[in-house]
Amino acid sequence: METEIKRTSTKDIIAYLTEKFPECFSIKGPVKPLKIGIFQDLAEKLNDDETVSKTRLRQALRHYTSSWRYLKVIKVGTSRVDVDGKDVAQIDEEQAAYASKTLKESQEKFGNKKATDSDSKKPYKGKQSSTEAATPKPADKKRESAKFKAVKSTAKKIVKKEVEPLKPVESATIKVGSNVRVQLGNSPMKATITEISGKDISVQLDSGMIIKTQLQNIYL
Repeated sequence: METEIKRTSTKDIIAYLTEKFPECFSIKGPVKPLKIGIFQDLAEKLNDDETVSKTRLRQALRHYTSSWRYLKVIKVGTSRVDVDGKDVAQIDEEQAAYASKTLKESQEKFGNKKATDSDSKKPYKGKQSSTEAATPKPADKKRESAKFKAVKSTAKKIVKKEVEPLKPVESATIKVGSNVRVQLGNSPMKATITEISGKDISVQLDSGMIIKTQLQNIYL
């Protein structure tokens, strides 16, 4: 009896998911936003499928939902789909805003890397003298002054927004499917618990992205 080769690369797993669930996943052409908590649905359907482990499935989903191609379709009013391609919910403003922010940051990071690589390949044009480099030109002084005023003006306009207090959760009260908030940096994000494995807790953000965290970062 032949044994199927275990799929380990993210690319292979996404291709496999496209074959198994063509109404949900795609490699080329239009991409559909995925249902919140779809990892659990996929894990159940692939429970007896030895070619894809849960760990690899989670990594493949994270890669799929973090791509520029996917983030570009997360727009207000667009429907999310389940594993059969059926519409289950619409994307709201918060989800769309988060996806847009993630896409912009990713594109800026990639763009900055390209610019840095390009600068490193530029031909040497000679070195400025220390006196010339240290002495600011009149035009530079004006630009710096205008920039400082603009920053100062912007700072005055910032209004401190009231932040809703976070309530820590107890391990006994959390379960798969619970709606929680996850502390990522300075901003708590709305999320749904998709898997609990010992101290590791996997959650799916409203953008569709799946991350692994721990109990101390999860709040009500």
